[in-house]
Amino acid sequence: MLVSEVMLQQTHVPRVLPRFERFVSLFPTPRACAAAPLADMLVEWQGMGYPRRCKNLQLAAQMMVDRFNGEVPRTLSELLELPGVGPYTARAVLTFAFDADVAVVDTNVARVLARISGKVLNARVSQELADEWLPIGFSRDWNQVMMDFGATVCTARKAHCEVCPVLAQCVWKGGANGDVDPAKASAFTSKPQAKFAGSDRQARGKLMKALTVGAVAPERLGEVMEITDVERALRLAQALVNEGLVEYSTMGYRMPSAMQTIKQK
Repeated sequence: MLVSEVMLQQTHVPRVLPRFERFVSLFPTPRACAAAPLADMLVEWQGMGYPRRCKNLQLAAQMMVDRFNGEVPRTLSELLELPGVGPYTARAVLTFAFDADVAVVDTNVARVLARISGKVLNARVSQELADEWLPIGFSRDWNQVMMDFGATVCTARKAHCEVCPVLAQCVWKGGANGDVDPAKASAFTSKPQAKFAGSDRQARGKLMKALTVGAVAPERLGEVMEITDVERALRLAQALVNEGLVEYSTMGYRMPSAMQTIKQK
């Protein structure tokens, strides 16, 4: 569950599914994940973007081995100590893996909360409202219903009020009364994302993909990243080195070695 939630943080389900199944078959436990070469894990991460999540997942696994006897912790405070695990991910693991009575707030849930309450909600109030609405003993079903409802009925582009089962309780009523949608200014709800084509994210991804085949010499960075600005290419490559996702040696840029992975622990 933790692996799936980390993978889904900024990547859509169709891209995650095939990667998830192979990833958990190769690294099925925190101990296996902690001991694996980071380079091997990054190869399996290809196609999902944001490779820092992969590194954080391994650091989290190493913490589990060191502090939690190789098990995923079962308290909110302990989960929040893991690298790359925030309030939503921690609560998702608690409810979906351990059936704990906690409410999750993702983009879809935040939108539903704001519209039904008719208020612009900050992060703290959104979580408090979600906690208040949670039916004790039914957290797993409830959280899935809330997320699915926001994804299929109370959607970002259009609220399908004509089929809404809680229309009578909705203060905003999907904008039918002419009021401004409170969800647009609420925390957690979707904001426009920068264009991917030509972005630094795309260039970094191209380099990471190339490194799964072999080392890349500095003079080939622009070619591999498909950008003409040499300084930009060097800056992006150095950022990956600084993040521990790439290493630089006399061979050029390459995936992290097993020795580097051990040192990062």
